[in-house]
Amino acid sequence: MKILLAVDGSTYTKRMLAYIAAHEELIGSGNELTVITAVTPVPPHVTSFIDKTSLQQYYTDEAEAVLKPVRAFAEQNKWKPTFTSAVGHAADVIAKAANDGKVDMVIMGSHGHSALGSLVMGSVTSRVMANCTAPVLIVR
Repeated sequence: MKILLAVDGSTYTKRMLAYIAAHEELIGSGNELTVITAVTPVPPHVTSFIDKTSLQQYYTDEAEAVLKPVRAFAEQNKWKPTFTSAVGHAADVIAKAANDGKVDMVIMGSHGHSALGSLVMGSVTSRVMANCTAPVLIVR
């Protein structure tokens, strides 16, 4: 089974990882895990003042700040996931990766970093469920 783990570094990501660790059937030997994080894009009017190399390094650094502790947790638990990141709105990035990768399940925390963002833009979780063809397991 192909499983996409959506992470953002929040406490809900940590809870989701702990849940998966406690339910070995989700990460068993026959399953293929991919960990993804979305990096919020720098506004277009700002990118004109930043060279492309610096901007790409910023995106890489932001993604690695989220992925590094997940990578350590995966190693500690002897998981061998693939790690990836993309620039864009989290819900769009997650749904696209799930649909393009033809995953069998998406697992994510119920909330992310920004409660205000959820009020203004709509819940990332709700948008993923609406735009994703795979089932979504939401861990509170």
